[in-house]
Amino acid sequence: MESSSRRRQSIAVIGAGGVGGSIAAALALEGWHDVVVCARRSLDEIVFEPADAMVRLPVRTCVDPAAASPVDWVMLCTKAQDTPSAAAWLAALCHRGTHVAVCQNGIGHAGRVAPFIGPATAVPVVVYFNGERVGPHHVRFRHVGERDLAVPDDAGGAALARLLAGTCLRTFVSADFVTLQWRKLLINAVANPVTALTRQRLAVFAHADIRALCMDILDEAVAVGRACGAAFANDEGATVLAALLALSPNLGTSMYADTLRDGVLEVDALTGAIVEAGEAHGIPTPVNRTLLALLRAISDGARARQV
Repeated sequence: MESSSRRRQSIAVIGAGGVGGSIAAALALEGWHDVVVCARRSLDEIVFEPADAMVRLPVRTCVDPAAASPVDWVMLCTKAQDTPSAAAWLAALCHRGTHVAVCQNGIGHAGRVAPFIGPATAVPVVVYFNGERVGPHHVRFRHVGERDLAVPDDAGGAALARLLAGTCLRTFVSADFVTLQWRKLLINAVANPVTALTRQRLAVFAHADIRALCMDILDEAVAVGRACGAAFANDEGATVLAALLALSPNLGTSMYADTLRDGVLEVDALTGAIVEAGEAHGIPTPVNRTLLALLRAISDGARARQV
């Protein structure tokens, strides 16, 4: 699409972590739309580090929801458990014409934000790229596979794909978004808990006993996903594990990073979602339930120390 035929749009990015920082930087680098980062602290710039370069991008920041006004698009890039904490931002930024791209892990994106966005339209997004905040204003961006974002094949998904056209974010529109959500959840159900509990990056999957544990996790999650409508292949679990093993062993996960900094973990949106859906469909998930208990204990301890 030629830039002369595009409508300049206003975009607010809530959350300046690895995902939010990367999306804000990608939009700022493309330079067509008006972008503001909604964060607790003011930023003058984002240092954006894709694979082959490092660029400094000036950004506009808003630190007070009372100073915000409605926009065309909101990119909600907080952790799933932090959605309620973004309520003031969402109330200020959303109106009937706003689209809210929910760039979070897990499933049930639209239901998660529904209490906070009023008449705005939720657009669920599966995030594949690796975005790592390596400094207060510094994000490292890496492609993981052939797509960076996936959206449903509907009006909202198509609109987001058009918005991001021309950026470094490769957006895939899918008619079977349920399966894509669950496939991403399978990856997260293995990579995040294992790296968090061992405090190791993906290199931990070199251990044979860890790989065996991963298959136990995946076997349960695949059964639950199928019951929820995901069109999984017979060897879905093995395929997911093979994909993880093909990634760089130096990559970390968000839960790994949160564990190292003694942060609250996104456990309920990941492992918790599998256990909850398993209960709803009468499918036992003993391995995932064990991980959930351990991770909740770690997360609750971190939350208590933040008080």
